[in-house]
Amino acid sequence: MDPRNDSSGIRAQEFCHFCLDRNSWRTIIESMELKPIAERFILHWGEMGSRWGVNRTVAQIHALLYLAGRPFDAEEIAETLGVARSNVSNSLKELQAWRLVRVVHLMGDRRDHFETSTDIWELFKVIVEGRRQREIDPTVGVLRECLSSDQLPGEDTGTEQRIRETLAFMEVMTAWVDEMMRLKPDTLMKTLGVGAKLSQFVRKK
Repeated sequence: MDPRNDSSGIRAQEFCHFCLDRNSWRTIIESMELKPIAERFILHWGEMGSRWGVNRTVAQIHALLYLAGRPFDAEEIAETLGVARSNVSNSLKELQAWRLVRVVHLMGDRRDHFETSTDIWELFKVIVEGRRQREIDPTVGVLRECLSSDQLPGEDTGTEQRIRETLAFMEVMTAWVDEMMRLKPDTLMKTLGVGAKLSQFVRKK
């Protein structure tokens, strides 16, 4: 049968694409066209990522997966955001290292697809824990090593005091964050609400 006369309406070129590479065809028909608000959010998230020390593309990919609420393959991500495929691959690896993106597989499709949680509290917890492991814990470790060093007495006056104060502050804040992260989302929201009202009351005094 001549595909140009097929009653399904598939054009000859499209028919050939499908026969040659089903996965490529699937990518063509599933590419997501960003609407203005979604595009604005993703671009802004990329800008904020840069300010937080995160690669712009990494932040944009995470924003895309979060807004879409469904799995994407790497090719579709590259087409939707207009970035290089190699950049997407590296960014996805970084997001997986942060545990913000996971690999999923779809029935009848051999490619890896990627998705993120749409639960904002779950994402917040993952981000806080990741930043703590990469930034806070190493700093706390260094401060403790400084205070236990036999070279500390030879430092300038006040050095030990300031290091102890810094360590105490970071330990208190870390303990507070740990307690907050153990709460259920509803309880945490109520706790934050009470804290905000208490803060307003204290300021009025």
